[in-house]
Amino acid sequence: MTRRKLIAGNWKMNGDLASLAELGGIAIAAQNAPGIDVAIAVPATLIAPAIAAAPGLSIGAQDVHWSAKGAHTGCISVAMIAEAKAEFSIIGHSERRADNGETDAQVKSKAEALHAGGLDAILCVGETLDERDAGQAVAVVTGQLAASVPEGAAADWLSIAYEPVWAIGTGRTPTVSDVAAMHEAIRTKLRELIGAEADAMRLLYGGSVTGDNATELLGASDVDGALVGGASLTAAKFVPIVEAGARL
Repeated sequence: MTRRKLIAGNWKMNGDLASLAELGGIAIAAQNAPGIDVAIAVPATLIAPAIAAAPGLSIGAQDVHWSAKGAHTGCISVAMIAEAKAEFSIIGHSERRADNGETDAQVKSKAEALHAGGLDAILCVGETLDERDAGQAVAVVTGQLAASVPEGAAADWLSIAYEPVWAIGTGRTPTVSDVAAMHEAIRTKLRELIGAEADAMRLLYGGSVTGDNATELLGASDVDGALVGGASLTAAKFVPIVEAGARL
């Protein structure tokens, strides 16, 4: 099955109004690559101005709360980001899991809330270096999937991002064969969870993706795109990744 590639950027806790100038070059690259999808997840304060700065570029959030409203100081709801015209949100990023103690059950609730609100989700999974060295990588990642992917999940609103925790922002990446093997394990587990729909779902790789390694990583079996951190902060670094995806 041919799946349309998705190149998504995650600005994390970076960026300000001046930084939005970078989106112009990214938007042009996206327009020049009509065969793939390009998206950027910005801090919540920048969602509306980012959309104004780069019409036509898919802009999303980096996290949401699963509740519609309530006493959740500092959190943001699906309805809030939807009102700002966000199209999607990242959920379950390893930094949220580690720094904020997020559980698979909470990630699942966030996915359900996004779908109910008509928004897309990029759901992150990944193992630590200790877990990989102990031979537990596949068990950890497939376990996260089993506990966080909602029943009835569909490819038209959910993508899965495999991000080995030890490769995020470190400059280290697993081998292409390691990435392909993990994506195959993810696809197999998704088939158990959601049936044939799994074959249409996009699996993204994230973890120190750059313009230099993007072609090799994006060309790996079962890799349908990338979730890019630091390299998405500037057009100069992100556009080569977009161009690599467009060539495949």
